[in-house]
Amino acid sequence: MMEGIIVRGRGGFYTARDQDGHEYVLRAKKKFRRQNISPLVGDQILFTPGTGEGKEEDGWVEEIKPRVSQCLRPPVANVSLLCIVTAPRPAPDWLLADKLMIFARKQGLKTLLLVNKADLPQAQDTVSLAQAMYAGAETQVLGVSAQNGQAVDALRAYLSGHTCCFSGQSGVGKSTLLNALFGLSQETGDISRKIQRGKNTTRHAELFTFGDIRVIDTPGFSLLEMDEVFDPVLLRDYYPEFEPYADACRFSPCYHGTEPGCAVLAAAKEGKIHPARLARYHTLLAECRQAWRERYD
Repeated sequence: MMEGIIVRGRGGFYTARDQDGHEYVLRAKKKFRRQNISPLVGDQILFTPGTGEGKEEDGWVEEIKPRVSQCLRPPVANVSLLCIVTAPRPAPDWLLADKLMIFARKQGLKTLLLVNKADLPQAQDTVSLAQAMYAGAETQVLGVSAQNGQAVDALRAYLSGHTCCFSGQSGVGKSTLLNALFGLSQETGDISRKIQRGKNTTRHAELFTFGDIRVIDTPGFSLLEMDEVFDPVLLRDYYPEFEPYADACRFSPCYHGTEPGCAVLAAAKEGKIHPARLARYHTLLAECRQAWRERYD
C-alpha cells in the first residue's frame, strides 16, 4: 500500500496525491460505508493504486488515518487554520463569521479573519469595524487585496505550515484571492449588480499544495446552520472575550443574556466588548435555546 492525501473527490471517485506529487484515482472500499465513514478532501490515507486496466482500472482507499479535524459542510478534513473571508462588497455577513468562529473553536482550529478587496474606498472602515468587534476573540484581522497585492505576502507567511480552508459568503473573492496567493487559474465570478451577491463558482472542495502550505478551496456558501444541538449555556465558552469577566457574574451558570449582575453585560456597557458582537451572541443564544427545547420533537 502507498501513502497519500486526498486532494479532490467527485461522484464516488477520489484523487489522491503521493509524496512525489503523482496522482491516483481511487474508490472507497465498502467497509467505509458500513462504518458510516466517507473519505474527505484533506484525509491522509493508505491506498492501493489501480492497474489502469479493466475492473482494476481505479485503485482503492484502504485506510483513513485519524483526523485532526473534520467538517461535513463543506466536506473537508485535517484543517488547522480556518480563514474567514469577508469584503466591503457584498455587505459582510458577520453572523456567518461568528458561526464559523464557533465551529473553529469546537474543532480546535485557529482562525484568521480576512477583509478582501482592501483596494475599495470603503475597505478601511470594514477593517476597522472588524478589528473593533473581534478584539479579544483570539483572531487576527487582516485587510488584503487580490487586485493590487496588498498584504498578500503577509498572508502567505501567515499560512505557512498550515492546512487552510477559506470560507465565507459567496462573492467575497475566495478563489480570486487564491489565484493571487499562488498563481492559480481558478474560475471566478462577478458580483451581481442587481442583488449584490456573489455567484458561487467553486463546486467541489479541492486541495492545493504550495511548499509547506496546503489550501483547501471549498464551495462558497452564504448560510451556516448550527447543526449540533447543545446546552445553550455552553455557547458562552466559544467567546474568548467573555472569559475575563465570566467568574464575576452574580449567578452561576450565567448565560450572559438578561441576568442581573452579569459581568459580561456590564463589560459591554463599559465598551470592553463590542455591542454588535454581543447582540449577535444573543441571536445565536436564542437559536440554541429553541433547538434545545425542540431536541426531542
